[in-house]
This record gives sequence, structure tokens and C-alpha cells, in this order.
Amino acid sequence: MIGLAGMFAAALAVWFWQDAMRARERALAACRRACRSCGAQLLDDTVALDRLRLQRRQGRLRIARRYRFEFSLSGNDRRPGRVRLVGPRIVDLQLELPDGLTLLSPPDG
Repeated sequence: MIGLAGMFAAALAVWFWQDAMRARERALAACRRACRSCGAQLLDDTVALDRLRLQRRQGRLRIARRYRFEFSLSGNDRRPGRVRLVGPRIVDLQLELPDGLTLLSPPDG
């Protein structure tokens, strides 16, 4: 028999998994838009979680996630990029372009 603590832990795990999937989808959509706006191709059509931590934002404790991805400008190169979310909000997106690191304004803010 599962006790109250076990049910709470299971509910918390389900919530965390769903929140992680929503955050990943938001990050992926932002990367697609950024690559499209730069005329680049998002390689592997995916993002990978690079960092996960807690961060205080506007007085509230939020989950901060950083995802990495790769894109190509010519089809023959691989360039790194990063997107960072705090809670559900995208706070920055970076692309390493030939002329240097480019910070893009948050696509949803």
C-alpha cells in the first residue's frame, strides 16, 4: 500500500516531468525561430539539457534550465548555441556566429 508520502512523491515526479517536457518544447520552438531568422538550420532538430538549478526571480524560487543545441549556416559546419529558461520564460538565446557570439532578445518577452 502506498502511503500519503508515496502518493505525494509520485505526483511531484509527474509534475516535474510534465514541466520539463513543456520547457523543452518552448526551448526547441525558440531555437527553431532563431535559426530561421538567421537563415540557419537547426541540426538534429533537438535541444539537450545542459544545466538545471533553482533560481530566485522576482522574489519567487523558479527552476532555471539551460539547453544547448547546434546549428549550421552552410550545411557543412556545426556551430553551438544555448537557450536559457527561468520558469516558463525564455530569458536569453545565444548563437555563435562567425563574427562572434550573438545574443538574441527573448522570443517570447
